[in-house]
Amino acid sequence: MAYNILIVDDSAIVRKVVGRAVRMTGEDIGEIFEATNGREAIDILDAQWIDLMFADLNMPVMNGVEMVEEMERQGKLKETPVVIVSTDRSEMRMRELKARGVREYLNKPFTPEGIRDIMSRLLGKTPENTTTD
Repeated sequence: MAYNILIVDDSAIVRKVVGRAVRMTGEDIGEIFEATNGREAIDILDAQWIDLMFADLNMPVMNGVEMVEEMERQGKLKETPVVIVSTDRSEMRMRELKARGVREYLNKPFTPEGIRDIMSRLLGKTPENTTTD
C-alpha cells in the first residue's frame, strides 16, 4: 500500500528536505502533496486521502495551531495523523497540541532517521531505532 504524505510549511526548502527524508525511509510512498499554510492543507485534506501529515507551526494565512484546531473541529485529526515539525521547543505547546490529537512533535533541525522512526510508528511498523531528534 502506497502512502500519501502532506508536507505543510511556508518554506519551499523545508518542504523539499522533508520530502527527501520521507522518500529515504524506504516506505512505499504514493504521492507527496505540499501546502504553504494551514488553509491550503485543509483544502488538500478535503480533496485527497492523506495517510500522514508533517506540518510547521509558524506559517502565514493559517498557522499550524489554527490548522490543528480546524482539523479537530472537522474530525480530521482522527483520520489523518499529524506530526508537527518546528523550531518551537515549548513543552507546554507540545503538550497542548498532543492533547488535541497531534501524534508526534519533531524538532528542527531533524534527521532522516527521525522522520523514518516517526513514519514507522505512525504507519504501524516497528522501527529498529525509536529515537526522534
